[in-house]
Formats: sequence, structure tokens, C-alpha cells
Amino acid sequence: MTNIVDYLLIGNTRLHWAVNENDAYKFSHTLINESLPKDIDFKKLIWASVGKYTSNNLLKKNQVTLKDINLRNMPDFIGIDRGLVCFAALRMIKNQLSKNLLIVDLGTTISMTRIDNQGNFLGGQLLPGFTTQLKSMEQNTKNLVFPKKLFIPNNKLEISTMNAMLRGVYNSIIGAINISFDRKKDILILCGGDANLIGNSLKKEINECIIEPNLVMYGMIFLNKKIDNS
Repeated sequence: MTNIVDYLLIGNTRLHWAVNENDAYKFSHTLINESLPKDIDFKKLIWASVGKYTSNNLLKKNQVTLKDINLRNMPDFIGIDRGLVCFAALRMIKNQLSKNLLIVDLGTTISMTRIDNQGNFLGGQLLPGFTTQLKSMEQNTKNLVFPKKLFIPNNKLEISTMNAMLRGVYNSIIGAINISFDRKKDILILCGGDANLIGNSLKKEINECIIEPNLVMYGMIFLNKKIDNS
């Protein structure tokens, strides 16, 4: 690994990386229990963590926190990942009609966060993520097994058990989105690890939704550039 790793977000189950390659960023994701690469320049690594993460290599002065983001009315107890996606969405999404932004982060836990066009925090929801729901069924129900392949079945009601699990979880997620999303007042933005999986199917019903899987990493990049320029 010869490139400098510029940004690291420590999530619930994965490490999310943004690497600068020829003035463009390449994104990758590794499991949280994997060792950090030995050739990282930790003096330059900008990082954030959604929870406690023990490492003697990460420099405290390079940590991004909610205090750095400073969005309006943002509670100080929400996750740094939610703050970062809001910060990024305000800067990336064209919003000529000054709508609210409903940002759905489809990760281990799904977070829905609504902000207005000025960045004021308007509230949100939390629910189990796609794989989290599937794992819960396997762990708590006899004869249900986590699917070997993740996809969205075509039918709203399925015959096979595996397809019924996959479609049922998907339906629960899009049901929560549909209840929360106001087409007249909101712009819908999907991000996180399952953004493409969920979004490609959801676009058949809500074709105006925006899919940006690495929105949280763009938040770190934009925030760091803002700090450097201030």
C-alpha cells in the first residue's frame, strides 16, 4: 500500500477509508477487527469513530467530533456519522427549491435524519439495518438461516423462505422510508453500505432519490478542507 490514507471513519462493524489518489478519492471498507495498515502516516490521518475504539496509533488532535461540525440545533448525543452525512449533504446536493433533506444511512443500524436547507436538525429515526434484521431472525427463530447471497426479490410476497426473509426486511425498510419521506417537502438521500442494494430497487418507486454510498466520508473531506481554509 503506497498511497497515503487520508481519512478513516470507525463504524459499528467496519472501518471506512478514503485514500487520495492523484487528487481524487478512492473509498474502501474493511472489517473492524482487522489490523490497521502498518504504513499509514498517522500524523496526517484524519479520523472519527461512532463509538469507543482503542488504538495507540490514532492521534487525538486529528479526531473529528460533533463540535467540529457545528450544525444548527444538532443534539450533542447523536453519532458523528449522522453529523457528517448532514454536513456533506448540505454541500453536495443541489437544492434549488430549498427543500428539507431526508438522509437515510443504510448501515448496521439505519439512521434517518431530516435537516432543513439551512442545516437545522429536524429529527430522525433509528431502526435495525438490512443485515442486522436478517441476523436477528437467524439468531432468534428456529429454521431461519442467514441468506448466502443478498439481493432484493422482485415480488412483494414471496414463496421461498429465503426470499420471504429478504423481501420482508426490504419491505420493512422502504415502509419506514415511505412513511417518513414527504415528496413535496423533502429530497431523499441514501448513503451507507446498503445504499446501492436498497436504492436500486427503491428507485423503481421513488425515482428522484439520490444514492451516494460514501456520503459520510465526503463529510470528513469537506469538513477538513473547511477547517484548513478558515
